[in-house]
Amino acid sequence: QVQLVESGGGLVHPGGSLRLSCAASGFILEYHAVGWFRQAPGKEREGVACISSSDGLLTYADSVKGRVTISRDGGRNTVYLRMISLKPEDTAVYHCAVALGDCTAYSGTYSPNLGEYSYWGLGTQVTVSS
Repeated sequence: QVQLVESGGGLVHPGGSLRLSCAASGFILEYHAVGWFRQAPGKEREGVACISSSDGLLTYADSVKGRVTISRDGGRNTVYLRMISLKPEDTAVYHCAVALGDCTAYSGTYSPNLGEYSYWGLGTQVTVSS
């Protein structure tokens, strides 16, 4: 059964850090580009970061550049999202998803088409609050 499971979310103070995990089962994750997305209440889902399958190219949304790092561990069949200097506006449910193609960017900024992603996880809640 193909499945993605996110974990690692929680409540953190502004300026804190978290590492989110996206664990795959039923298929080999490193053969695919993987994106991290987030959705805050009342807002559209937005792309945060993506890691390519072919050359490991990393792309990020402007809102998180310099504060977020996406990486993968093939042995664990997992993709991570390391976040530092968290802000209240980072509060959202974070999801990972497998791209049908590769990561897409516009002017160096991650610009995904949500319709080009499959196998979405249920998400993990990140809350940044004092």
